[in-house]
Amino acid sequence: MAMRRHIGNAVHESLPTPLYHQIYLILRGQISDGKLAAGAQVPGEEELARQFNVSRITARRALAELAAEGLVTRGRGRGTHVTHRNEPPPVRGAVEGLIENLMAMGLKTQVELIDFGYEAAAPDVSAALQVDAGAEVQRAVRVRSLEAGPFSYLTTYVPAEIGRKFGRKELAREPLLALLERSGVVIGAADQTISATLADTHVAPLLKTAVGTPLLRISRVVHDGNGRPVEYIIGLYRPDRYQFRMSLDRVRGGERNTWSASVAPTTGGSKSSPRSTNREKK
Repeated sequence: MAMRRHIGNAVHESLPTPLYHQIYLILRGQISDGKLAAGAQVPGEEELARQFNVSRITARRALAELAAEGLVTRGRGRGTHVTHRNEPPPVRGAVEGLIENLMAMGLKTQVELIDFGYEAAAPDVSAALQVDAGAEVQRAVRVRSLEAGPFSYLTTYVPAEIGRKFGRKELAREPLLALLERSGVVIGAADQTISATLADTHVAPLLKTAVGTPLLRISRVVHDGNGRPVEYIIGLYRPDRYQFRMSLDRVRGGERNTWSASVAPTTGGSKSSPRSTNREKK
């Protein structure tokens, strides 16, 4: 397997990802981690070509991707420099608990309603909401943004009898959880799964990122006080603007010791936020 190394990083010719995009990802990671700070000069085409053992054309395409994303500026005779951007402070909910944190985020971020309507529940939706296959559900697609730009692409499904109690205008300006509670739903618990996916040709432009960029994928089913599913949401998040911080507590048992986790979402790249549990009942 052919491999080209660069100070702890490597680009692989055997991978389906083009070499220029691999170099772009390495440089973007260094910018995100602060190894290349705002205002720092990024290695030029010739130096990158030598370090990664690639052509100057390949190095040039990697730098062009960074520039297209607004991470660097390029100038003839001046080189390539990391763009200085004043990021707004991260959104923090001054409350405890999963549901409350999401409410706080919804109240402090901007939302754009991309799509809204009613449709027959697909098999995964009917299973999540525990309704018959083909049952009518409300579907809404929204993009949430901070001052720095969009950070989440949210697709929500609600049983039609609940969804009919509010409409497009309300969803465009208020958090869905607030609308559910205003409709008489008593939120009781939520189950969620965190995984990863890649930005496709539809989602990438809306999140203002490149096609193929890794995204956090969070699927969540919200239940009312009786255990009935009232919302199914699939959220795709830019990991540079939204993170989950996990705090682990050591629990000592009779036969074995285990870790107990509590998870807190943070935005804006910050790593400090209030703690919240993975599952909380009221």
